[in-house]
Amino acid sequence: MPKFLDKPLPDGAQPIDENTPDNILQYMKSRQLFVDDYDFHWTPKLGYKDRLIVPFYHREYDNNKRRIVGWTARKVGDGSPKYMSEQQPGYVFNLDAQNYKRLFCIVTEGPFDAIGVDAIALLGSEVKDQQALAINALNKKVILLPDRDDNGFKLMEQAIELGWSVSMPEWDADVKDVNDAVIKYGRMYTCLLYTSDAADE
Repeated sequence: MPKFLDKPLPDGAQPIDENTPDNILQYMKSRQLFVDDYDFHWTPKLGYKDRLIVPFYHREYDNNKRRIVGWTARKVGDGSPKYMSEQQPGYVFNLDAQNYKRLFCIVTEGPFDAIGVDAIALLGSEVKDQQALAINALNKKVILLPDRDDNGFKLMEQAIELGWSVSMPEWDADVKDVNDAVIKYGRMYTCLLYTSDAADE
């Protein structure tokens, strides 16, 4: 398994609270992201004050210590870059939450997708070798839920080569990814759509 170094969050990062700017709170609301969903952060520091920060956590199996090993900061308005990130090779977002009681491991591309349906995220549209090893080590049925674009279809082909299942629910044309589905249909119905699609394989 990959070893990850500790990585600090951007300077001044703090949890979402009553001091969080309205533009960040409104963005979270628009994406159906809530304070109880995840340990979201923000910072008033220049260059990051209009970004929602998502810490990347990793739990050590030998001592159960949970550490911050990276992050992504998503711009909440117009402008670029859309994302600023600190990501280490082989990292899989939310992997620690996939406990032994679960029968399935749902794989998505982005962290907001994963948070919406309690899945894991590749943080991109490609499965790296170390990521595949870490996901397969869970010994669960792996179901990919790709984005509806060219990169998502390439990722689907890669998942099939790895022996994973792929779920392509019949979402409306304006739904491009899992987070879009959660916004449009709600979390429960989104989960029902992709699990029933996978069960039909």
